[in-house]
Amino acid sequence: MGIIIDLDVMLAKRKTSSKELAAAVGITPQNLSILKTGKAKAIRFTTLDAICRTLDCQPGDILRYEAE
Repeated sequence: MGIIIDLDVMLAKRKTSSKELAAAVGITPQNLSILKTGKAKAIRFTTLDAICRTLDCQPGDILRYEAE
């Protein structure tokens, strides 16, 4: 399966909506949706940094590896 995105889990823990996060990070809700569903091919470190700063978390809180 590869890299799993647990962004929904962190959003629920922080009681934040996807729309609020997208606005705070400076990306479109559509791009955030692509990231959340695991359809993104890449993520910029600046975007990951902004997400972690906004949600007060570590990259490992939203990204994990699962062997296929």
